[in-house]
Amino acid sequence: MIKLAMIGLAALLFLLLSVSLYFGLSAWWSGQSRKRRLRGGRGARGIRGDEEISSLRWRRLSRPHRHLSDLLLALGWRMSPAGFAVCSLGMGLMGIVAGALAFQSVRSALMLLLMLSSMPYLALRMSLTNRQLSTRLEFLPAVELFYQSYLVTGCRHIRIALQKTVEERRLPGEVQAVFDQLYRNLSVKGDDEGSLRRFSLSFGNMWAEYFGNILKIALEEGNNVADNLQELIADMRKAQLANQVERHRMLEIRMANYTPVLFLGIFMGVNFKLNPSGSYEYYIVDAAGREMLLNAGLLLFGSFMMGLYLSRRKL
Repeated sequence: MIKLAMIGLAALLFLLLSVSLYFGLSAWWSGQSRKRRLRGGRGARGIRGDEEISSLRWRRLSRPHRHLSDLLLALGWRMSPAGFAVCSLGMGLMGIVAGALAFQSVRSALMLLLMLSSMPYLALRMSLTNRQLSTRLEFLPAVELFYQSYLVTGCRHIRIALQKTVEERRLPGEVQAVFDQLYRNLSVKGDDEGSLRRFSLSFGNMWAEYFGNILKIALEEGNNVADNLQELIADMRKAQLANQVERHRMLEIRMANYTPVLFLGIFMGVNFKLNPSGSYEYYIVDAAGREMLLNAGLLLFGSFMMGLYLSRRKL
């Protein structure tokens, strides 16, 4: 009972600290934004220096915020980074409570805290990796179609070429959605750099980064980038075979990730089929059996994390 009370107190403290940190950062960011607006009309060098230092500090703190925002916008998830962080904290709290009630040990509570609080980000990353895998081979035809539209428009207007590419509806589903999102963002929003960054993130390969840089130069300087696009297409055609080989390797990695889950399911199913009462007593009632299942879950979680890391490296 004492151990349960300590775990419950730790869960309460964790929740209070998380909520306080969230509201504290929100209040600090609101105050900094208000100060920047009030100082907008002043031209003193000292004030500008303070603003540059404050802006540099905030950029360092806002990197996780921008990272989450880019991932969410790239996938089209209707959730803010703050809401995503609150969801992760809530999952972590559920892990602490589940560890306290089901396993009654601090180690189990910490393990479930780590796994459950990381699950939303893992799901976000896996969804993005699945999209990157499904669009890996279709990116070259999409760039070729955009290049044709760019030549038809007279090599002057990137947004019109994007509009023509999107309206023709000749791209595969996932690629069509990404190009449509890029066109809408460049037409409506003012953050062209962020829109191109999220576009490159949706495909997750170096060719998308090169393509995004070409579009950035055309948008900012108005240069004719037909030759750059032609060179990019030629390089992508040369590397097409290597891309197919890498895609097969990534599929092998993903299959290897799900194999332990399959074997665990077969193992548990056979045990419950042959001896339902004994399996229930050991895996559900007995603390040692529950601990074994928790350790198996931790190993599977580590396997998914390693597979996600290897997939990102291959991309």
